Amino acid sequence: MLRLQSKVAALVARPGFWVVLVGILFTLPIVRSVRAKLPPPLPVLGTIGEFALTDQEGQPFGSVQLKDRVWVADFIFTRCPTACPLLTERMTKVQHRGRNLGPAFALVSFSVDPEYDTPEQLLAYARAHRASPRMWAFLTGPYDVIRRAVVDQMKVSMGKDPAGNVFHDGSHLVLVDAKMRVRGYYDVTDESGIDTLMRDIGMLVARGGI
Repeated sequence: MLRLQSKVAALVARPGFWVVLVGILFTLPIVRSVRAKLPPPLPVLGTIGEFALTDQEGQPFGSVQLKDRVWVADFIFTRCPTACPLLTERMTKVQHRGRNLGPAFALVSFSVDPEYDTPEQLLAYARAHRASPRMWAFLTGPYDVIRRAVVDQMKVSMGKDPAGNVFHDGSHLVLVDAKMRVRGYYDVTDESGIDTLMRDIGMLVARGGI
């Protein structure tokens, strides 16, 4: 036992021992991080072309303002009594949880009833739901421009029935990356959909938006 202790003491007294030990301690975390399996990239589900609309402040807003940003879209109209309040409440949660992402992240609500939803109507709606003008844009404009972006490119239903009633997808949020590519659809009728969405937002932002 004494012989073992003396060998250990002699080893510890050597400067090289400490160099090797410190090297091991620094290397282990790096090895663990390299060996850790990164989550696979999100699928690319479509691409959104250029569009130009008007936000709740009456300012131009579209693909130019969203360039190089990760963003989440929903589809509402201000006189909707059913699905829209839930969608807006879910977007409010995303706004709160994503508030520290800065200019790399945005929220966009497309009005599917642009004939009624003027910028003034959208501004009142945004204020009523405490939407941050820095993060969250409410868009209106020509119906054909909105329909092309929403239906043709994001593959989300909207329109009017024969009686003139507005309809739209009232349960999903859409995640778009910094290259204007659709990366996910999230059913937010269940709270777990928000958790999945926030995880994927974080993944995209961490990877430079793509």
